[in-house]
Amino acid sequence: MSTLASQVLMVRPSRFRANPQTLGSNHFQQPVPDAGAHHTLLAQQAFDGYVAALRAAGVQVQVFAQTRPDTPDALFPNNWFSTHADGTLVLYPMAAANRRLERRDDIVAWLQQQGVGRTLLDLSAHEQHGQYLEGTGAIVFDHAARRAWLCRSGRSQPALLQPLAARLGYRCEVFDAVDAAGRAIYHSNVMMAIGPDFAVVCLPAIADVGERQRVRSRLRRDGKTVISISQAQMASFCGNIIALRGGDGGTVIAMSSRAWAAFTPAQQATLAAHGRIVHAPLDIIEDLGGGGARCMVAEVFSPDAPAHCSAAGRAVAIAG
Repeated sequence: MSTLASQVLMVRPSRFRANPQTLGSNHFQQPVPDAGAHHTLLAQQAFDGYVAALRAAGVQVQVFAQTRPDTPDALFPNNWFSTHADGTLVLYPMAAANRRLERRDDIVAWLQQQGVGRTLLDLSAHEQHGQYLEGTGAIVFDHAARRAWLCRSGRSQPALLQPLAARLGYRCEVFDAVDAAGRAIYHSNVMMAIGPDFAVVCLPAIADVGERQRVRSRLRRDGKTVISISQAQMASFCGNIIALRGGDGGTVIAMSSRAWAAFTPAQQATLAAHGRIVHAPLDIIEDLGGGGARCMVAEVFSPDAPAHCSAAGRAVAIAG
């Protein structure tokens, strides 16, 4: 079975603006004054263009509409849930109060209709104790090597990753990473992306030389061609890319047009050798939301033989 998802879930913004509750930790966000309907229209146009580009490559895209205007980051659904090929659905604890409102019963029900959710791992109660693990923003899953990568931050806490990874059958790799100003990088997926046979990682962000070498060596031992990006390239969302399965069965590597332009010609050639490149302009979403092409898609891994399950699934608690 492929380790890449051929289907993704996305949430189209109905009221888009910078989230004031995340500005303190997400330094990729720009504190741009709210322009109301203008910013929403630009975000919708960017969203629709990205959906069209993914569909043109044969990726199946299920679009939900944002239902609450008080959820400015709703278009980043990958942070509150993840799906897995064994039928597991994981719900995650979120740091910002308004991000907790993004969890939706209708989306969970739809996922379960796809056969996802035979086992429901609900970690959301940990947010009441100040513990956070924000989905595939916090965790970069290498499904081929069955490894879960995480850079520590207030929104990406290893104490919650370790029991989850053990439950899913993954090994943990934890490290520290900072931006050019020395601030902790809030989510692993803005500085690292892993495909079946390649990895993009901002190695200069890993300040400790020994830890940097460990990360590079581990990726290479796992059979990855390692593309190291600079801090400036990370700020252009070169680390926020995702490998998916296209309609022809080949690998699709999706990213923003800003990210594609920021890769060097040699890096572009290396990436193109590993899959079909799909990109779309997402500047307004990257600038105000502090997330990009990878953050906007939640992979839907449907099991080979879906089982009928109740609306609530089979809930399993994971202790932190």
